[in-house]
Amino acid sequence: MTADDEELDKAEAREDDGLDLAKSISRSLANAAGRLTGRPRTRGTTGDGRRRIRPAGRSGARPDERDPKLLDDTLGRLVSDRGWEVDLRVQAVFGRWAELVGPEVAAHTTPESFVDGKIVVRTDSTAWATQLRMLAPTVVRRLNEELGHGTVTLIEVVGPHRPSWKKGRLSSRDGRGPRDTYG
Repeated sequence: MTADDEELDKAEAREDDGLDLAKSISRSLANAAGRLTGRPRTRGTTGDGRRRIRPAGRSGARPDERDPKLLDDTLGRLVSDRGWEVDLRVQAVFGRWAELVGPEVAAHTTPESFVDGKIVVRTDSTAWATQLRMLAPTVVRRLNEELGHGTVTLIEVVGPHRPSWKKGRLSSRDGRGPRDTYG
């Protein structure tokens, strides 16, 4: 005979107005439901000394891991768990490119990518490519001030996009471009 059966027998033996029996049955059903679901139950007392049963999975008066968190803390933890700190700082630098290199240089250059400490910067003319190659040590120093020492090691300067001569029905596969057609 289990403890729940003993409680039911005691309640039936009392034959009160039925309130004790109902309480006893509800307690035994709650305990049985806890055993079936595998959730632990905790016992406590109310202010007037009566016993109460509350699921252990509920939050109490003290903060724990299930309480709501600030969005800033949650995003910060997500960024650090995924290892995105450097990528976010680099994208912030790309967004502030004009502020970091100056408006005149930024008008003729655009950063394209950052991989393994190397930033690829595209210029709109070969003259600006030459100018940026001369300014590269200064730009690297300024970027490392923003991103952290040693983050940027090299600036690769790429000139403007050249037209492609690989289009059209009369193009040759290994040709040298327009020089082949003019003689």
